[in-house]
Amino acid sequence: MKLLKPSWVSHNGKPIFSVDIHPDGTKFATGGQGEDSGKVMIWNMAPVLREEDEKNENIPKMLCQMDNHLACVNCVRWSNNGLYLASGGDDKLVMVWKRAALIGPSTVFGSSSKLANVEQWRCVTILRNHTGDVMDVAWSPHDVWLASCSVDNTIVIWNARKFPEMVTCLRGHTGLVKGLTWDPVGKYIASQADDHSLKVWRTVDWQMEANITKPFNECGGTTHVLRLSWSPDGQYLVSAHAMNNSGPTAQIVERDGWKTNMDFVGHRKAVTVVKFNPKIFKKKQKNGSSPKPSCPYCCCAVGSKDRSLSVWLTSLKRPLVVIHDLFDKSIMDISWTLTGLGMLVCSMDGTVAYLDFSLDELGDPLSEEEKNTIHQNIYGKSLAITSTEVQLSTTIIENPEMLKYQQERQNSAQNNAGAGTAAGPEAAAPKVNSVMNGESLEDIRKNLLKKQVETRTADGRRRITPLCIAQLDTGDFSPALFNSAPILPSGSSLSNQIAPQLNSDSSPGQPSSLGARPNQDGLLISPPAAGVAKVLEDDKDGLKSGLLLTSASKIEPMKALDSRFTERSKATPGIPSAISSTAGLAPLERPKDGVSALKDAKAKEETSSDSEDKMAAINKNLAFAKRKPEMLLDGGEVVEKRKKGRPRKDKMAASIPQPFTQITPLPLEREPSRAAAPPAAAAVLRLPTPSQQKAFSLQVSMDPSVFLEVENDVSVVAGSKLSQLRCSRDGRDWNTLLPSSVLAAAGSSDVLAVACDDRMLSVFSCSGRRLLPAIQLATPVSALHCSAHFVMVLTAGATLSVWDAQRQKALVKNESLQTIFSGAETTVSLSLLTQQGVPIIGLSNGKSFCFSVSLETWTLIADKGDSLVQCADFRSCLPSQDAAASSGPLAVVQGRNLNAGRLASRLSSTPHHLQQSMTLAFLENQLASALTLQSAQEYRYWLLIYARFLVNEGSEYRLRELCKELLGPVHKSAASSWQPATLGLHKRELLREVLPVIGENLRFQRLFTEYQDQLELLRPK
Repeated sequence: MKLLKPSWVSHNGKPIFSVDIHPDGTKFATGGQGEDSGKVMIWNMAPVLREEDEKNENIPKMLCQMDNHLACVNCVRWSNNGLYLASGGDDKLVMVWKRAALIGPSTVFGSSSKLANVEQWRCVTILRNHTGDVMDVAWSPHDVWLASCSVDNTIVIWNARKFPEMVTCLRGHTGLVKGLTWDPVGKYIASQADDHSLKVWRTVDWQMEANITKPFNECGGTTHVLRLSWSPDGQYLVSAHAMNNSGPTAQIVERDGWKTNMDFVGHRKAVTVVKFNPKIFKKKQKNGSSPKPSCPYCCCAVGSKDRSLSVWLTSLKRPLVVIHDLFDKSIMDISWTLTGLGMLVCSMDGTVAYLDFSLDELGDPLSEEEKNTIHQNIYGKSLAITSTEVQLSTTIIENPEMLKYQQERQNSAQNNAGAGTAAGPEAAAPKVNSVMNGESLEDIRKNLLKKQVETRTADGRRRITPLCIAQLDTGDFSPALFNSAPILPSGSSLSNQIAPQLNSDSSPGQPSSLGARPNQDGLLISPPAAGVAKVLEDDKDGLKSGLLLTSASKIEPMKALDSRFTERSKATPGIPSAISSTAGLAPLERPKDGVSALKDAKAKEETSSDSEDKMAAINKNLAFAKRKPEMLLDGGEVVEKRKKGRPRKDKMAASIPQPFTQITPLPLEREPSRAAAPPAAAAVLRLPTPSQQKAFSLQVSMDPSVFLEVENDVSVVAGSKLSQLRCSRDGRDWNTLLPSSVLAAAGSSDVLAVACDDRMLSVFSCSGRRLLPAIQLATPVSALHCSAHFVMVLTAGATLSVWDAQRQKALVKNESLQTIFSGAETTVSLSLLTQQGVPIIGLSNGKSFCFSVSLETWTLIADKGDSLVQCADFRSCLPSQDAAASSGPLAVVQGRNLNAGRLASRLSSTPHHLQQSMTLAFLENQLASALTLQSAQEYRYWLLIYARFLVNEGSEYRLRELCKELLGPVHKSAASSWQPATLGLHKRELLREVLPVIGENLRFQRLFTEYQDQLELLRPK
């Protein structure tokens, strides 16, 4: 340890009451008595730290002197971000200073020219409310509030984002309040006064949490200040001026129950100031020795009226060092450097001492990350993750573009708050108090108990109306808990049970996100693979089965706990619930405009498959509405679903392609009459094949409208049966003959494909021209799909092929599905081909794969049993308009499972950091899947959600890597393998979309500026 008393730091011999080192360690401020006023001075730290700088004439020692206070200054404190300096004095004022642009060296009035101000600091605001001397000021974590206390017995909390606005005034002390300290987690503020008490106040409602008097009962006499301090891990609060056995002590108060069992003993006179080192330490490892797991500990300095200073480590019983007679008078204030190794102490005698410690003496300081982990483990929510707006409210915005995005963000937040209330009385939920960081469940329970209703029975007994308090066994409480979906029963799979309901009155006039719009063709969805959610027949309103979908607006905790169990909240239009799913059929109330013949009396109470609904909506303009057989396939067995009030339909399913795809339930080509289990196939033929029919017709495209009619065995010529294929496109017809019975047909607006009994595949253009020679398949066809100019065949032998009819080449050649089948009983439950020619296979075990042409391998894109989907919570990162991704191939394959994830953040007992990692993994999977599926819209959608999640969670490394990848090399070089576009999206354009998201978090303003500047440079002139 080194000790130095720089004699040049002085207020001309007058007392120095306060000292504080700037967070960046380059300067420090002192406050005290001036000639005839209060004086605040800012000094350069370099001459204190280095002897050569002290001797160098060119390095200034004093940076600025401010004489604005009319009377003695009792306290100076830098804000945590280092932009402001707050000072409080005997003139009852708190002044907030900010550095101004230097206009030129200005001399202090009436002094010699040597004392020129090197930096210009000017008073930006004066806070007036106290009626007596201001004794102490303190900035809250993240500089949300500034607190000041005074001899008028009050503590005033100021809004540090909107000076000079006052948040509240804390009254309760009956003596002069002489010290303040904030809990590092931001949940409490503690104050100590001459009334022999230490009080702890909650920041949620500004009420008193604890009043500690016992250690102070014996205290006689007063001290000028009572500067108490909170440990950086938030576990201990140490007071000044306590007594134990008539000896002066610094009392240690434990956060857990505010117990007062320990103290720092040894000073001969009253303790005036206690200051914790901002760092948490762990034992230094000896070189070569194996690291032993040691508990982290804190370090605390105690100063007293006896002119001595002691430094304690919480891991040691005795002080680390005691320095006697350091000054001629009482110690007034202590300040540590942010590195935790240096300390400045000031005294009533007008001098300052600097102590320099080594790592060997104190230990190894933990990094911010490790400190945050400790906070998170103890309080559930780390400071790094608490609301970024709170954290960075007072950061200087260095970039005008940043300012724009910050304002946009605030506006959208206000609009969202407004939109929630407009949706109807039940949907409108009060906003939750934004300061919930680390709010404990205990507090919620306490608040709930305050609301309990007490009644008296006739015989005079008290009866308390029971309140439902959910079993919240999780350690991390965050506001997210209360706007989450209900806990879901465990069942075959989550997707079967979340059955979103849409009341037609929730969005009058416009079709809801569920009702199909004729211009966006509906999907034909294969029947659910795992059981169907049975909805009670008598349930008129759609869902009474205990599932509530609360709107994604915020609910105040008390209300949330009751409302989750009592209110039947209507699903609001804001709920993302696109039922494009392959599992679980939900009741769907259609807009009341007489959609089609389907709308009979029972339509509402019955569970109708949504493909039928969509068909109904689409076919309302068509002369004939094909119906789908009411058949639900459960693995191999076919369960027939009979209903009252509905005829059975024996017509074939009309497969209606979407702009990008069609999904056909495989064994549906069978006639409904054969509702028995499919015959056991030979070992080679893994997949069922469609049975032969005399005739069938289907519509293969909506826009242009293309119909295909097949008639088998039209005539027999020379012993071979001929089949006829007729096609009408926008009223123009053509037909052609084929030498064998047609088993399956498919088409898109560009090509038509038919597979025949003799395992031949023929591909025609939309005007009837044969595009490819007849292709011989190895085994009979099981499923056939066309999309754009691609043709996909899935054969009964479980092989997959995809051809590009335009370029006449194979994209996927006889690729076996054996690699993705997990067992003998796995079958294909869904197959489809995207607009980009990417084949997708959904299996009965809930996994969906697509074959990546570029990687030449099967890649997993969805898994119903994936716990990541169920635990990922990225609701806060969803864009406001949600349409783009609800119709892409990835959304179709993942279906309602995804909504489960989106409504999730259920009361699962996963700790925050685990949930954070799961969400990250899930979002990265989504990006990779969208890339493999070549779904540009969805890739862009998930990229923006991913970027927003990284911004909210503060993951700078990943964010920087993402930006770097999107920006690419600035200068072209032969070696660079960077592609300027992905899926037809320009990467730099994507970066332009990601930057505003980064701009929402002030922590990343340097990153934002750096990439924005590079984009500007690259923009073509």
